[in-house]
Amino acid sequence: MRAGRLTTAALVATLLVPGQPALSADRSGPRPSSWFTNPPPPSRFFTDPPRSSWFTNPPPPSRFFTNPPRPVFASAPLCRSCVGIGRSEPTAYDGLIREIAARHGVEYTLVKAMIRAESDFNRLAISPKGACGLMQLMPATASSQGVQDVFLPRENIDGGCRYLRMLLDRYVGNLPLALAAYNAGPERVDAAGGVPRIAETREYLSRVLQYRLAYRLGGE
Repeated sequence: MRAGRLTTAALVATLLVPGQPALSADRSGPRPSSWFTNPPPPSRFFTDPPRSSWFTNPPPPSRFFTNPPRPVFASAPLCRSCVGIGRSEPTAYDGLIREIAARHGVEYTLVKAMIRAESDFNRLAISPKGACGLMQLMPATASSQGVQDVFLPRENIDGGCRYLRMLLDRYVGNLPLALAAYNAGPERVDAAGGVPRIAETREYLSRVLQYRLAYRLGGE
């Protein structure tokens, strides 16, 4: 029994003796990770990121921007399907022209002659300058006359007749000046003090008056 106590005492003494490497507590703390002391090299994604060829060698621009599709002009030949859709017989809009012309106090044969000269009765006609519809209204003119859809015959003829009435009042019923202003703009007529020396305007004036005379004599 005494020997057992000595053995226990000796063991306790051994545990309490400082300097014993096998049993001493390690007070240096946890060692730092090698990721901090010797980190891995940075990823190539940061030092040499991948570069898209879209920036270094971009695709060519779309043909829609370099060579956009052009609208069908009144003076250009139309495809058969376009002709069937847009162009009508010379008498197709007679009733509509009579109704609207009477409402605005303008001559029916004059309006019909203008439509023939402007669009040849093609409600979908677009000029190179952007005039649209039966009476070839420019966007600014259509907007000023309250036209919302220039390709609807009723709206287009109504806007054209209203504008023609305004020009006839402006030039006190002088038909050549009103027609010249319809084609070239009132500013040019005012600046010229009469029909401007513009070949297109003079040719337009001649055709309208010729067509008007034919309609007054009973032609379609």
